[in-house]
Amino acid sequence: MPKLTIATHRKRQILDITEQIEKHLPNATGICFVNVLHTTAALTTADLDPGTDLDMLDAFEAMMPKLRYRHPHNPEHVPDHILSSLIGTALTLPVEEGSLVLGTWQRVILVELDGPRQRELTLHVLKSD
Repeated sequence: MPKLTIATHRKRQILDITEQIEKHLPNATGICFVNVLHTTAALTTADLDPGTDLDMLDAFEAMMPKLRYRHPHNPEHVPDHILSSLIGTALTLPVEEGSLVLGTWQRVILVELDGPRQRELTLHVLKSD
């Protein structure tokens, strides 16, 4: 099972990882399972017109209530953990002839919620006959 390591550079960041995933899909047709192995990062798809990444990060920030969190390790991490759970840490995507089957403007994105860090992702391709 291939693993990808993606370096992030800011506390909160959105990175387009579509091409890094497709490098591991030469000539494959089937289903690709992608999973980020962290509790303060997430995966989803998005249209990445200029500024959309910042709009998404602002929206995620606005979703989080200012509560007194009880996480024993570091209460400041709780919003990051909650957003990771809400956005999701895994994607299942169709693959055709080595390319992800995405909509015209869709890109696969890694949502960094507590960077900068090195993030590990696993890929598994279930090939069709």
